[in-house]
Amino acid sequence: MPSNKKPRKAYRPKGVLLDPMGYVRESLVPIAQHESYLIDLKIRNSLAMSSLLRGGASKGDMDMLIAMSNIVEALCALGFGDEHKAVAVDGREAILRIVFRAVEKLRFTPTGPEIAALNTLMELHDAQMAVITVKDMERALAYAKAQMRNKNVTKLPHVPAALQE
Repeated sequence: MPSNKKPRKAYRPKGVLLDPMGYVRESLVPIAQHESYLIDLKIRNSLAMSSLLRGGASKGDMDMLIAMSNIVEALCALGFGDEHKAVAVDGREAILRIVFRAVEKLRFTPTGPEIAALNTLMELHDAQMAVITVKDMERALAYAKAQMRNKNVTKLPHVPAALQE
C-alpha cells in the first residue's frame, strides 16, 4: 500500500429507529408526565444530598450532584431558566469547593453557604424538570456531552480511594 493513501475506516452503520413516529410523539411529552422516572430522579438526588449533609457522602453521591449541576447548566444554556444562571454557577462552585476540600480532608464536608447554594440548585433542577420535554432533555444531554468533548469543563481532582466507597 502506498504511503500517501489513507487506511480504510471500518464501516459503522447509522442507527435505525424502529418506530420513528413513536419517537417524535415521545419527544413532545413533558418529563413531568413520566412520573416514575421523575420521582426516581428526585429520590436519588435527595439521597445524595442527605448523605452529603450527614457527612457520609461517597464519590457516587457527589457524581449524582455533579450530574444534576451539569444538566441544570445545560438547560440554562438552552434557554430554560436564563434568569437563574447565577444559581447554576453558584451551585457548581459549591460542588467544586466541596470536592477540593475532600481531597485534603478525605471527607465531603459542605459549609453553610454551600448547603444553601446546593439546595437552591436542587430547587432549580426540580423546576426545570417540571417544564421540559423529553426532546429538551435529549438536547441538554447532547449539549453537556459536547461541552465535555470540547473540553469546556472544569477538571476535578482525583478523589482518594477512601472516598470511593
